Amino acid sequence: MNGAGRAVFAAAVIRECRAALAARGGDVLREAVGNAGAIADWRHYPNGDGFDPSSHAQYFFHRHPERDRAPAGSRAESGHFHLFLRAEGMPAGVAPLLLPEVAIANLPTLAPQAAPRKRGARDEVSHLIAIALDDRGAPVRLFTTNRWVTGETWYRAEDVIAMLDRFVVEVAEPSPVLNRWLGAMVRLYQPEIAMLLRQRDAAVMDPKRRRRRLDVFEDPRLEETSSQTIDLDARLAAVERLGHEWTSGAPAAQPSRLPPMAEGWGS
Repeated sequence: MNGAGRAVFAAAVIRECRAALAARGGDVLREAVGNAGAIADWRHYPNGDGFDPSSHAQYFFHRHPERDRAPAGSRAESGHFHLFLRAEGMPAGVAPLLLPEVAIANLPTLAPQAAPRKRGARDEVSHLIAIALDDRGAPVRLFTTNRWVTGETWYRAEDVIAMLDRFVVEVAEPSPVLNRWLGAMVRLYQPEIAMLLRQRDAAVMDPKRRRRRLDVFEDPRLEETSSQTIDLDARLAAVERLGHEWTSGAPAAQPSRLPPMAEGWGS
């Protein structure tokens, strides 16, 4: 499936998820935290993280203290999802990036702000993207972080981009609707996520930063490495127009049943 087809199917999944949530008076934010009541700062939702043992995709939602939350236009961000892929689900041949300065002994390390719970047998895990929500549960921003924020294993941007299609969460817990929504968001915004990952690498490889001969991955002055605001309604409208163009003149009707998230999403 080409990029246009992938975007059209992802947009359809997001609309289905929205409709399912609206039918019961919910939204993505409430779906993430469940019946927890007040959202506690730094706590992972769901408890133990969302995880698919087949794909080794993992995620959690959390929020920072109010003073540290980024503005979301006229509204404050309520928190964000961190999305990961664990080593067992990564493409063959990818390897962590090691910088010479990282090998210097006795460099200080920072305690991770948002480390994922260990799931599976291996420790290596890559942070794919973070998706910030406003207090109405609408996604408003995508961003990447420095290594110390999540305690991740660092892979080159191109290797992480190759992992994006593998972020699939098909288990029932904590919510099949939320799991499908997150997977569809990765596919809908895949070009932007790829750009942000390349900007992330440019930020950590900045010659001025690396001349300090410190471990750039542990630099507390570099927390977010790239960021972009998003407008989901505008994107869905644009993809709907694209879908009409993509399907115009097709010899056969489009299938009424969308494929499961693991089917037909490759390039």
